[in-house]
Amino acid sequence: MTKRVNLEKSKLSPNFIGSWEIESSLCDQIIAYYDKNKEKQIKGATGLGGISLETKDRSDISMSPKDINLKGNEIFNKYFASLYELYKDYNKQWPFLASIVSTLEIGRFNIGKYRPGQHFKRIHTERSNLGTLHRLLAFMTYLNDVEDGGSTYFSHYDLDIKPRKGLTIIWPAEWTHSHKGNIVNTGSKYIITGWLTFPK
Repeated sequence: MTKRVNLEKSKLSPNFIGSWEIESSLCDQIIAYYDKNKEKQIKGATGLGGISLETKDRSDISMSPKDINLKGNEIFNKYFASLYELYKDYNKQWPFLASIVSTLEIGRFNIGKYRPGQHFKRIHTERSNLGTLHRLLAFMTYLNDVEDGGSTYFSHYDLDIKPRKGLTIIWPAEWTHSHKGNIVNTGSKYIITGWLTFPK
């Protein structure tokens, strides 16, 4: 017969979710890019290429890393230069990470907009099958303040993160960090989000 036992609790209780603030002007420029490119916006697109409003009720512009260098996309070079500085600070907090991987790549990323009544409905993880094993970390920047609803909820930590313009979070792309987006009640919620992946 087996029996569950409890280990002595550590005095530390990290959730491995790093958080920083980036320049407000970067957020404004990314929102302007999103609003200008209506023809690129797709509603309910999931990471596996399908459309599921039952899972993700938002409209995205999905981009690949090579798109960063196209004319008109200069803002994304600035954004990812800023994100790289945050990643380096994340490594300072958790130095073991740098000991197992010296280089990470940016995968596909999304600029998304939630309107009132929309949210990422399903609790999910960023690494959930063989097709997503290359994801090591996820990142997200809130591009505007959301006063009513729209928080990101990490279920294992009972942690609600309120969207605030420029707030950027990095977290492990693992089941331990399952999360969802709560309903935006009023206004809109803009984000840019994606993954840092093992090199192919």
